[in-house]
Amino acid sequence: MQELQSLFDRYKQSVYQKDTESFLTLFDDDVRVFDMWAWTYDGLAAWRQMVTGWFAGLGADRDVVTFDDIRIQQSGDMAVASAIARFAAVSEKGEELRFLQNRLTWVVRKKNGFWKIIHEHSSGPVDGSTMKVQLQR
Repeated sequence: MQELQSLFDRYKQSVYQKDTESFLTLFDDDVRVFDMWAWTYDGLAAWRQMVTGWFAGLGADRDVVTFDDIRIQQSGDMAVASAIARFAAVSEKGEELRFLQNRLTWVVRKKNGFWKIIHEHSSGPVDGSTMKVQLQR
């Protein structure tokens, strides 16, 4: 379980550092991502393009990611992990500018001795009366 928990720590670190290569090492070459901001990214090349744009779009700001309510279920070389993710944009001075939260689910597989995310799904609940996605709990 500690190896799986470390995926969350590596995710947080690579996002904060805006380190595309480190971030992408978490994912399998054939990853499929159902992203909250787009329908689907199939494969690491498509995911790389999104991540590169995300990190570049931050400019001098950084995203601080935290995870709450992490739950992991493992059976052999497969596992499912879920959490509530909080993405807070912070300025160069460390001031929090804004944040959003979403639900995050990973399907991970141990491949060649390393856990890799083979599927990521992020979402937020929709307010039925306004049809708007709720980005904060």
